[in-house]
Amino acid sequence: MLKKAFDFFVFTSLFIATCAVLMVYQASLLFDVNFATPLYAFVFFGSVCSYNFHWFLTPPDVPANSYKLRWNLSNRNLHLILACVGAVGAGICSLLLIQHWLWLGLTGFFTFLYSAPMIAHPLATGLRRIAVGKTIYLAAAWTHVTAFLPLIIELKTLGPLHIWYVVNRFFFLYAICIVFDRRDVESDRKAGVKSLVTFLSSRGIDVLFWFSSLVAVATTIVLGQWLPLPVLIALLIPAIIMCLLYESSKRSKSDYLYYFLLDGLMALSAPMLILLRFAR
Repeated sequence: MLKKAFDFFVFTSLFIATCAVLMVYQASLLFDVNFATPLYAFVFFGSVCSYNFHWFLTPPDVPANSYKLRWNLSNRNLHLILACVGAVGAGICSLLLIQHWLWLGLTGFFTFLYSAPMIAHPLATGLRRIAVGKTIYLAAAWTHVTAFLPLIIELKTLGPLHIWYVVNRFFFLYAICIVFDRRDVESDRKAGVKSLVTFLSSRGIDVLFWFSSLVAVATTIVLGQWLPLPVLIALLIPAIIMCLLYESSKRSKSDYLYYFLLDGLMALSAPMLILLRFAR
């Protein structure tokens, strides 16, 4: 029963949606900014909608070569229900944040574009031929939703500290996305998915990962101009763990490694920053 509950929490994307909320709260803690409660709810429901919609679109005839994929295919109706619930929740939150309609609308549109090529319609499938930069696009979307969007809504303009933080988050998230796409590189190539990872050799993917990780670490050090050392350590620890897991991730096909541990690394700094706040 516990395993079924855990699988439900992780595979329905409720876990990754919770991580997204924690990542927004992380920005609140770092910059001492109070984001409106509906914004947190918008991020949560939007994540639930986006991910479950994406998994619902998985073709039923795709080879079920992983436990998670088999779980997705046997729970397609559940994904559809959660996608609808997420859409309604995000819509209600958008009304509560109507003064920011432009930013929220752009966020919803670009999030939809990520899954649009999977829709069985000529206009949507046509995107597969022109869509490029899948990995970059996903990292940019996550950076936008969890770092840029909350800050630009609340602060209106961003200073150097905020810009460096957004850059730092992008390269950290990009490195994690590379790990995921490296796992799926052969299936993506067969499906015609275009991304930098599918164009590169195995050696090239390694170089891309370590470059992105190095930039993530370097930009964290740059943030030391404004943030105290304990905070920098909290930001660095997930990146270090990710680097330590990289080689083993090449050999592992464990769904829990990818969808729990690696996804969880994105939000790991948040609970550490909460502990630091209480330790003061």
